Amino acid sequence: MSDTPRQIRLFWALLALLTIIRLCLAANVPLTPDEAYYWVWSRNLQPGYLDHPFMVALWIRVGTWIAGETPLGVRLLGPLSVLPGSWALYHAARRLLLPSCPWPASGLKAALLLNATLMLGLGAATMTPDTPLLFFITLFLYTLSRAVDPELKPRAALPWWIGSAVLLGLAFDSKYTAVLIGAGLGGAVLTTGRLRRQPGPWLAIPALFVAMSPVILWNAHYHWASFLRQGGRAGDWHPARAVQFMSELIGGQIGLATPLIFVLFVVGLWACLKRNRLLAWLALVPMAVFVTHAFGDRVQPNWPAVIYPVFALAALETGWRIRWPVISGLALTLIVCIQAVFSPLHLVPHRDPVLRLTGGWETFSRQLALKAKAEGATALAAEDYALASRLAFTQDILPVIGTDPRWHLFRLSAAESAKAVMVEEQRHGAVPEKSATLCREVRAQPIRCYTVSPPGFTTGVQLPKRS
Repeated sequence: MSDTPRQIRLFWALLALLTIIRLCLAANVPLTPDEAYYWVWSRNLQPGYLDHPFMVALWIRVGTWIAGETPLGVRLLGPLSVLPGSWALYHAARRLLLPSCPWPASGLKAALLLNATLMLGLGAATMTPDTPLLFFITLFLYTLSRAVDPELKPRAALPWWIGSAVLLGLAFDSKYTAVLIGAGLGGAVLTTGRLRRQPGPWLAIPALFVAMSPVILWNAHYHWASFLRQGGRAGDWHPARAVQFMSELIGGQIGLATPLIFVLFVVGLWACLKRNRLLAWLALVPMAVFVTHAFGDRVQPNWPAVIYPVFALAALETGWRIRWPVISGLALTLIVCIQAVFSPLHLVPHRDPVLRLTGGWETFSRQLALKAKAEGATALAAEDYALASRLAFTQDILPVIGTDPRWHLFRLSAAESAKAVMVEEQRHGAVPEKSATLCREVRAQPIRCYTVSPPGFTTGVQLPKRS
């Protein structure tokens, strides 16, 4: 079924409106500590970092070059990337679904479903490794839809296979979970004779490794630090807590997909098992890894984000109407956005995750720096990398020293014997002797409190300042 020109115009008008809303959200919500941490990365670009590959840092560097060292600059490419990403998913749906669907499938529906999830709706207005990951996965699905087109001869399909490999490599350069999509594609190729006999999938493998090579070489130089850190998560095994971890995994996806869209995702995957082998492989391999991980440790709610574009395609295999799932998803996302910007509901901090992460930083950082300066300190210091990053982004009164060993994997200046106050998040109400307490507050309500030790000589790495 071809989408009518009117439907296409309405879709792009809605997408433009959503982009404006996301840009406003990006500009008005303070950075989370993790976003500030990635901003520090952007001030020290390199092919890899301990926690993730480099792409999020590169995107922030481009955004801040355009819009300055502001929350909007840090997040700018997130909302903008949804436009080409939605275009790619629209065309991928038209090619990957039409051969298998017993009913007409609209590419607009897949793009609408993905945009209506909280994962993309709120996630696109923030800057985390998931943001470029989702962008490159949607582009990968488009080039893959061209590569597997049965009407293309193998030679004509070869450039599309190479392009798919490069985009999958760029997704890997965003977040390591992209390798799970690659494994799913490998399973689909090996079990499909027509694809297995083509040269394209095999000649694409070198292109994939070339695209991944900056991250691989950085890891090799630093004794595989990042690979070992992320790969070590898979070593735990606590089956006694599997029910708890599995419940958290499912509950997190119901929340991030929104409930009605989650149902569509699940039923769509079941339909793909019967009719669409490629989509089934692309979704099931990552899912199997996350479910297995849940037998040993907690799966963070955002980890399955890598599968969401595939789920959006799979949902159309159900043939169900998507009007109410999309409306409910957009409505829930809008409610969360309004709460994030205006806080009309005066929730306690532990029930408002956005407020807990972003509230009160400006006033707290300034008070902390002025207090430390009045006591004769020449710097602020923090072992927690996210806290140190947030202090560096928020205030420019005193330099910030990071004492976590991870900073030595950066090319940052060493701070030798600086006279600094050590700042640490207060745990369980305990205040070490001779330490003071200072709290982040919103509406005179404490969100988090921190212990501030007297000035002392500290060594570490000096974090960059906002320019």
